[in-house]
Amino acid sequence: MTDFAKARRAMVESQIRPTDVTSLPLIKALLEVPREEFVPANFRAVAYADEEIPLAPGRAMLTPRNFAKMVAALDIRDDELVLDVGCGLGYSTVVIARLAQAVVGVEEIESLAREAEELVTRHADNAVIVEAPLAAGAPEHGPYDVIVLEGAAACLPDAIIGQLKEGGRIGWFHHDGEEAGACRIGIRHGDDIDWRFAFNGSAPLLPGFAKAPAFEF
Repeated sequence: MTDFAKARRAMVESQIRPTDVTSLPLIKALLEVPREEFVPANFRAVAYADEEIPLAPGRAMLTPRNFAKMVAALDIRDDELVLDVGCGLGYSTVVIARLAQAVVGVEEIESLAREAEELVTRHADNAVIVEAPLAAGAPEHGPYDVIVLEGAAACLPDAIIGQLKEGGRIGWFHHDGEEAGACRIGIRHGDDIDWRFAFNGSAPLLPGFAKAPAFEF
């Protein structure tokens, strides 16, 4: 039988701390939230492996390293409202809930959203799950101080950008058709977003976040 508490500590010590994640509240959350409960049953034994875990066709959980580094780069505070796009079974939402004032997780696959709602209710009292297209976000609960994309995007829909507060922050993995990618952090200033490179990393492309095909004569 897998010792999940030991695996959780090993994940933090071997995958998270060595990548310059130093936020004590984030490390505490990663040590407390039972990641094995938020993965499909047949992947529980590898819940803490340094790899993406499939959730559904074309969908996967971020690696622990990529998720932790992006959340650390966003520097989420306990007075902030966060939108968690593509939350899957809710692991990311629950971890972020330990850092933020409140979190809204968005999932468009009905079965994932239904299970995520049960898990999030069990593990966090300041988070909700909304079943909706990922690219639509959850405008009824916004605007948001922070938006987190749990995957890659080739472009950001106006609907998502429009839900970010002035001065708010957004984190995502840029997808340009290549295997290699990068996490970018943006800060909204009026109609513009100022971007900065956070770290190299890749993630599965989220549905609804592909670049529209160019028109050809």
